[in-house]
Order: sequence, then structure tokens, then C-alpha cells
Amino acid sequence: MSGTTAFYYSDDMLKYYFGPDHPFQPIRYRKIRDTLEEIGAFGHTLHLEEPRPARIDCLRMVHSSAYIDRVRELSEVGEGYLDRGDTPATPTLYQGALAVTGGTLAATEAVVKGVFTHGLNPAGGMHHAHPDRASGFCVFNDLAVAARLLQKRHGIERIAIIDIDGHHGDGTQHIFYNEKVLTISLHRYGKGFYPGTGSEREIGRGEGYGYAINVPLPANTPDEAYLYAYRKVVKEALDAYRPEFILHQFGTDAHFGDSLVDLSLTTKAYEGIAEFTHDLAHKYCDGRYVVTGGGGYNIDAARRVWAIATCAISGACPFEPEGLHHLQDSLIHTRHHFAAEDLNDKLEYLQKFVLPLIQ
Repeated sequence: MSGTTAFYYSDDMLKYYFGPDHPFQPIRYRKIRDTLEEIGAFGHTLHLEEPRPARIDCLRMVHSSAYIDRVRELSEVGEGYLDRGDTPATPTLYQGALAVTGGTLAATEAVVKGVFTHGLNPAGGMHHAHPDRASGFCVFNDLAVAARLLQKRHGIERIAIIDIDGHHGDGTQHIFYNEKVLTISLHRYGKGFYPGTGSEREIGRGEGYGYAINVPLPANTPDEAYLYAYRKVVKEALDAYRPEFILHQFGTDAHFGDSLVDLSLTTKAYEGIAEFTHDLAHKYCDGRYVVTGGGGYNIDAARRVWAIATCAISGACPFEPEGLHHLQDSLIHTRHHFAAEDLNDKLEYLQKFVLPLIQ
């Protein structure tokens, strides 16, 4: 069961640009769209939509007016940094950030209103952004803004935000740490690895106690171990929580070909994640499922992963005889040492002390 899916793209998303030498290159958004067009994915079940930029009043549901003004002003100047050195201001960045956030908001509005069953925005997923500061290439936290939109304008209370980026979704977790918004993040974790948060012992506070779930992963985690952890933790958490809406940060930088994370996922793992989560969305919340991007610094891997995931979620059938086979990884990935016992210890802790807290 798939339902009708909308894929959001606009050329303004390419303005979310930090310069030619920066690892974050938004051209991957266009390449994903072009790949979907080339394989004939757009049509009966998958629709290409062009979103409007986010409105300032929507941003203010999460971000302070002073911070929004600072982003705009620094972008007008076209120099300086929005954080301590990872997120430079460029002349087009503010407009690009509005376009990126607008894609996630358009997807969320369309899905919650029943126009589409699923919404996909590969330009979204800016999970490091905090209410009053940028961080880790992230300017406005579109996931958090979308969740606030669901809460304040549509009365949706039980929102699950699942994050598979290779880096911990620290901004999203911080924003909802005291609330019963379920945040689940699987990410590389270890000494000196950005952003330094995401221990399994970070579980929320106050009303949110037990609703922040972190699965910290050792280097070189392969498909089998990742999928086991993902299916176990996500299913048990959603069984208990029974969400009304699922937001999914679908960063691709845990792919073995990505240079910034050192995890070992293949395109097959991402396909499995997409299919599994899509099925859970139909089980728990009538399919209401919005998927955003995030990290992805190997542009070709990001292009292929997102094309495969889009087809898995939408049920779009490529016209060409070979289907999606040519998009799967063709190289045999050589695995290095993987600390399985470390991951098993983390899963045991979550099983005993965190997952039982969800109501």
C-alpha cells in the first residue's frame, strides 16, 4: 500500500549554497529530480510539486525573530558565519533556506490535509539548527517547524521524528526535549565526532522523559546490524507511541561512500529503511509520512539512494526493463572492524530502561 506521493523541488533550493569548496552541495537535489525523470518515476503515484518559500510567521514557531533577522542580514552582506565556522553566510543563503523549509512545510500541509498520502523533500532535514543559532550546515530546522505546524494549526499531538542521518539530530532533540514528541536518532557516535551528543542516556526531561531515543553507532556499522537496530527500536517505540504523523530525516551520509561519517550502509539498507518505515506509517497513522533529506556529501550516492527510496515509498514503477538495478551499489564494499558488542550494549540499555517509558 503506497497512496499518492508528492516530491517537492524548486530551483530556489539550489540557493542553499555555501560555496564551491564547501562539502555541502545542493546540486544533489536537482540530480535526484533528474534521475527520477529519467527513469519515468513521475506519473500516476508520484507527482512533482514546486513549493513556495516558508513564511516568516511559520519560522517564528521555532526560531527567534532576532535570529531570523540575523540570517537575512548576514546573507545580504554575503560574508561571515552563522555559527563557529561550518555555516558561512552567502548572498543567496537566506532565500535558499526559505525554499528548503518551504518544501517541508508544503509536504506536511498537503499530507495532513489529505491532498497526498506521503510528501518527500530531499532538500529538508536541517536537524542541527537550534531556535537561536545555526549549526552544522543547518540554518532553519524545517523538521521542528513542521512539527510545530502540526501541533498549533492542525491539533496533531503525537508526532514521531525519526532521524537516520550519520550525525545526531541534536537541534531537533533539544527543541522537543521536554515534550512528548518522540524523537529517534540513529547516528555515528564516539569521541570527537560531531556534534558530540546523542548518547543512549539522553532520554528527555520532564514531560519528555523517555521520548528522546538515541541509538549511538560505532564506526563501520554494516547493513545487517543497522537494520536490526532500526527495526527493533523504531517498531517498539512506535508500537508504544502510536503516532498520528511521522516525519523522517533521511540523510544519506551513513553510506559507505560518504567521507564525513565512516558508517557502512549500502543502497540496499536505505531501500529497506524506506520500505519498513513506509509500512509503519500505514499501520499507525493512515500513511501520513513526510520524508526530508539532510546530510549526503557523496553526491552520486545521495542521488541513487533518494531515487530508490522515492520509488519504494511512492510505489512508482520505472518504465525501463532493468528497473532500479542500475541505481544500486555496484562495488563490493570491504568492511573494516565493527564493534558489535558496543551496539548490542546500547540496544540492551534502550530495551531495559528507555523504551518502557513511552506511553
